Amino acid sequence: MFHNHPEPGLARFRAAEAWHEPDGRQCSAGRMSAVRAIDAIDRKLLGELQRDASLSLADLAERVGASTASCWRRIRALEADGVLGRHVRLVDATRLGRGVNVLCHVRMKTHSAESTESFERFVASRDEIIECYSMSGDWDYLLRILVADVEDYSHFLMRVVLRHPAIATGSSHFALAQVKYTTAVPL
Repeated sequence: MFHNHPEPGLARFRAAEAWHEPDGRQCSAGRMSAVRAIDAIDRKLLGELQRDASLSLADLAERVGASTASCWRRIRALEADGVLGRHVRLVDATRLGRGVNVLCHVRMKTHSAESTESFERFVASRDEIIECYSMSGDWDYLLRILVADVEDYSHFLMRVVLRHPAIATGSSHFALAQVKYTTAVPL
């Protein structure tokens, strides 16, 4: 197992898995955090809930082959462990006039903590930006932006995104068609 590895460098890495920033935020090394073991019934529950979170407890229990009490306890445990998050309903962006998906790579002017935090606060404040990933490679961030049309995107890019003081440049890619989209995590 990883925690019994004899190399001292790994012991230092394990010790750095979680830490507190000067502002009190707790941070972690991401994938190195504890992974919850799930059994066959948990796996079935997660699959059903990812397909339709509006199922009644009785319907869930029937589909996974467990009692309603067992399903309720398992769901609460999965929530407590952070495996299951909030309940949402998926909205069809096209029907609301937001059918243009743009992937925008962003390069920062500097990688200082102040610039990064400022940019990430900016991203969090903008409804048009529906996903943001910190990236390895030539670009610093990848944004997924939903807009009404090319003109709407041009305005957002030129007058909002590229005017942020931490951004050096960006590169945009328009999705021609959505071939696959899912929120389901592979089990």
